[in-house]
Amino acid sequence: MSYLLKSKTSFYSFLFTLPLFFLYEINILFLSWDDILVVRNGADFLMRNILESFDIYGLYGLGLVFFLGLLVTYIFFIKEDQQQEVNVNFLFIMLAESMLWSLVLYFLLFKSMVLLMNPVGKTILQQVTLAIGAGIYEEFLFRVLLIAGLSGILGFVFMWDKTFKNIIAVVLSGGIFSAFHFMGEYGDFFSMELFLIRFFAGLILGVLYMYRGFGITAYTHSIYDLIVLIRMTLI
Repeated sequence: MSYLLKSKTSFYSFLFTLPLFFLYEINILFLSWDDILVVRNGADFLMRNILESFDIYGLYGLGLVFFLGLLVTYIFFIKEDQQQEVNVNFLFIMLAESMLWSLVLYFLLFKSMVLLMNPVGKTILQQVTLAIGAGIYEEFLFRVLLIAGLSGILGFVFMWDKTFKNIIAVVLSGGIFSAFHFMGEYGDFFSMELFLIRFFAGLILGVLYMYRGFGITAYTHSIYDLIVLIRMTLI
């Protein structure tokens, strides 16, 4: 199987995002309780609230579910083809590709210099942690879960073909992704310009997810936010 096909599979996506996930969770360990409440908001906060409805509680409940997802995916991968081995070179190429897409996203949004997560962190560590977490959890929520959910609903209700329902799902998820950043205690004050900027970014990330998978999209999001953080720090 070629790099383009294999790198977008669920197995390679989870394997690729595992270092990003552990880096995020390790950073959480070095923060105080008050700091955790600041940086663990947004998509991961929403998903943890959903998990609590299933009696899965605690700050690390979502991380545990994500890690279990990796194990299940790995077991499925092994059973699917026991002769197939992980190509480590693909992971390095995926990182390079993610950097490339993050630069494309940065230059497309160059004039706006806007973060794709709410910049509520007070310290550099908090800001970096937010950027890493946004790449993992926002992409998992708004791309993996939301696009799949919307596509399934649209297909069931309107009987649209796969291509059209996916296009509409990407557009809707982009709008919801943008609107989400204005909600809650740590949300931004609403601005149509900021909404449209994040909506445009959501469309780009949605298309990237459809063609290149979750892993590359998650890294692209995180690296883009880190680039903007560096620029904002230097200015």
